[in-house]
Amino acid sequence: MGNMRIVMLPYLAYGHITPFLELAKKLSNRGFSIHICSSPINLSFIKAKIPEKYSSSIHLVELHLPNLPELPPHHHTTNGLPNHLKQTLFKTLKMTKPQLHQILSDLKPDFFIYDIMLLWSAVVASSLNIPSLRFYTVNAAIFSYFFHFYFNPGEEFPFPALYMRDYELAKMTHEVADDAEVEVDRDKVTESDKFVLVHSTKSIDGKYMDYLCGTGQAKVVPIGTESPEDGVGDVDKIDIELVKWLEKKTEHSTVYVSFGSEYFLSKEEMEEVAYGLEVSGVDFIWVVRYQKGEQLELPQGFKERIGDRGRIIEGWAPQQRILKHSSIGGFVTHCGWNSTLESIEFGVPIIAMPMLYDQPLNARLMVENGVAVEVPRDEKGNLDRVNIAEKIKHVIRDETGENLRKKMNNLGENVRSQREEEMDGVVKVIQLLIDEKKGTL
Repeated sequence: MGNMRIVMLPYLAYGHITPFLELAKKLSNRGFSIHICSSPINLSFIKAKIPEKYSSSIHLVELHLPNLPELPPHHHTTNGLPNHLKQTLFKTLKMTKPQLHQILSDLKPDFFIYDIMLLWSAVVASSLNIPSLRFYTVNAAIFSYFFHFYFNPGEEFPFPALYMRDYELAKMTHEVADDAEVEVDRDKVTESDKFVLVHSTKSIDGKYMDYLCGTGQAKVVPIGTESPEDGVGDVDKIDIELVKWLEKKTEHSTVYVSFGSEYFLSKEEMEEVAYGLEVSGVDFIWVVRYQKGEQLELPQGFKERIGDRGRIIEGWAPQQRILKHSSIGGFVTHCGWNSTLESIEFGVPIIAMPMLYDQPLNARLMVENGVAVEVPRDEKGNLDRVNIAEKIKHVIRDETGENLRKKMNNLGENVRSQREEEMDGVVKVIQLLIDEKKGTL
């Protein structure tokens, strides 16, 4: 694959960029030259995540969004973006079509991989006779769930383990998908157009991949999971005191609590989580994030009451280093897909508290795999401190945790054993689509 050039276009969210970067590294390892297009503010994030050994094979290409009064350059990313501007960002990115056309014309890549949210970009590549492939940056289970209701409205989903409650559906935002669908003409979909990459592996959701392939409407190609890159972007920020604190804890005695980089707890949620941790009596590390310009208060006297059994980190935390520490016995997480995969990699049982979007389905997929418990909510979706404390205690102090850990370690081993084979499949599909395009010219 020497000298073959691939251009990638992820959506402007860290949760999308991260799997694109991992795919870039995997393809780079196989001799491809990669160019990742994104806004300058996101490229600074990506640059910090690229290990030195990829500096000559992974290149960054600036994509300049129009400067709108309501969307200055520091908002050309979903990170820290106010909710009311998310649709504006999506539409503004679409305005870069002429610029993307110019980039592809100049670089003349052999192949184009684009985010499934950015279907318009495939039209640009097609106009230049560049073969392309969609990348769905989460798992096949979620893809199959929404795919089913799109193609079979009104029919029950055939896998009862995956479902969404009414309050979760109410939180879902459909505007991005609705906007993207305008670009798709179902009558013109070819066999080649049915290929889709997913950020997963057959060990996790193989039956959902089989279901999708069996519909005849999609050909699912898993990219597998990634090996963690030790120390990339972490070394300067690692909290030595935190590591020393962890060293004093017994094996599997501590929970790590984090709800991702783009979700911010409401005042009520923060209170319930705080009291849940307090009532549980379990040692913890809690990563607390605030919306820009906002400062929610922890319950009065909380820090004093928990004393040395808890550590609160504001903002950024070295998540991989924490998860792989032997003292960590559970991960209280929103079940964003990247965090979920890290939990699998390090063999840490999941205490699921999904917040929005696809996270409830990720949580239930992990419960189905036998590696997670989900914290129950009331019919309106509200959290309760007693339920939080109970699930934490079950995982840390009961046999529940040992059973989950055993299954999680087995799942991790299976996932790792399939990495090379699944990337072989990705490369094979890329070569097939390149050859097909050459054959039609």
